[in-house]
Amino acid sequence: MKFKTLLYKKEKSLLIVYLNRPEKLNAFNQLMLHELLEVFEEVDREDSIHALIISGSGKAFCAGADLSAGKNTFNSEFNNSRDYKESFNRDSGGILALRMYRCLKPILIACNGVSAGIGATLQLPADIRIASSEAKFTFPFAKRGIAPDACSSWFLPKIVGISKALEWSYSGELIDADTAYKAGLVSYLVEHNDLMKFTKKIAQKLIADSSQVSVALTRQMMWTLSNTDSPYKSHEIDSQIIESRGASADAFEGVESFLEKRKAKFPNKISKDMPSIFPWSINEFDEK
Repeated sequence: MKFKTLLYKKEKSLLIVYLNRPEKLNAFNQLMLHELLEVFEEVDREDSIHALIISGSGKAFCAGADLSAGKNTFNSEFNNSRDYKESFNRDSGGILALRMYRCLKPILIACNGVSAGIGATLQLPADIRIASSEAKFTFPFAKRGIAPDACSSWFLPKIVGISKALEWSYSGELIDADTAYKAGLVSYLVEHNDLMKFTKKIAQKLIADSSQVSVALTRQMMWTLSNTDSPYKSHEIDSQIIESRGASADAFEGVESFLEKRKAKFPNKISKDMPSIFPWSINEFDEK
């Protein structure tokens, strides 16, 4: 695939995508949104891709929304689209965040530099965020007279707690990599030159010995079911998934490989072997 705002390469079972507008510090625009949405469609569609890494070209990860559109910067083109019928414009960052939320493969962020606004909030739906020692973060929405985007009012408090999320969002302060790590915004902090090597190592750890169907189901179970009001819905859904998976070729191979003391070769594929319960519905707003 060829893109104008992204660099894109496959390395074995990993897909690595770089936000690629370095002359604009990888500022986010509508074209980048659409190209990232295309990437996520391919990630879910292609069984050869087991995990996705997102980073930035040059010295920034993403300096936020491209403000060159002036007063129209924050106007989304998605109102009255086939997907959204409301009388209001859908936030572009939120459209991306929800697509990431629905992704069936692990998402890792290799944050290489400054991440401002949408550059910070688009990282929140990832599973693991890894920061270089040169990374910085800011949620400056109140300082621009707007409000948090990309569903970050849902994601950020779950990651760093409500108090810290409010402190950072009220002030719009610049957060250095060490502070971000100590607050739990990022899972790992590494030297700048080691960032991509380390991120690939973590990605491989996630997928090397695991069934891709099981990983996909685990991702969706953790993201959706951990936010229900009680464990009862979780038990209902995981019981059906375990019943289905227990009768699968993957489960047979998992047991046989353990008994034979060898590496498993799981035959099931996301494209054709997801259980019939998927996707499950938690509430009326869930995308099917």
